[in-house]
Amino acid sequence: MDHRFLSNAYVVGDEPGGTAVFVDSGAPLEPLLRFVSEHGLTPTHVLRTHAHADHVEHEDELGLPVVTGSLSTGGLEVEAIPTPGHSGDMVCFVVGGELVFSGDTLFKDSIGGGDFGLVRRSVMDVYMAMPHERRVLPGHTDETTIGREWEENPFVRVWRGAAPEGTERVTVGGRAATLVVWSPDYDGKGKAWVRYDDGEDAIVGGSRVVR
Repeated sequence: MDHRFLSNAYVVGDEPGGTAVFVDSGAPLEPLLRFVSEHGLTPTHVLRTHAHADHVEHEDELGLPVVTGSLSTGGLEVEAIPTPGHSGDMVCFVVGGELVFSGDTLFKDSIGGGDFGLVRRSVMDVYMAMPHERRVLPGHTDETTIGREWEENPFVRVWRGAAPEGTERVTVGGRAATLVVWSPDYDGKGKAWVRYDDGEDAIVGGSRVVR
């Protein structure tokens, strides 16, 4: 994890002495390269969840083909699923049916900002349809599971009808709104779903909300 942006980079291999892929590159590479060396792995590709700077910073240093689609390499089977919303190019990668690298769409206790309708659709129609035991490795900070986010994520709980919408009145950039959901966020500043008085729904950083 990068200490500035709290962004993650990963490497996953099929078996010792086998094939590996990197997932994003916005964190220090040394621990990942050390893991590759210690396990005798041969990296073949970089999987890119999206092209924001904090996720592609070290791509050129790796010198590997960058992939945004499904892939079979060595013993690794990678399924790429479009999850637009935070960005138009956002994809998640399911590796071996066991792990999903979620980029900046689904976090522990939170979701990514962006187009409200698209983010909601990606979270609820893609992620929440996955097996609950599946591990989620997000683009920032802590690992989680689909089942945990189904039960605990404040956005998911409201979207699936397990918790009521909030009614607190707030302002965002001087604009009056209702605070529908407040959640922790990976940066410690919180994440909010607000509904402006004209009916527009938005996902905004907690630091923008005056309560």
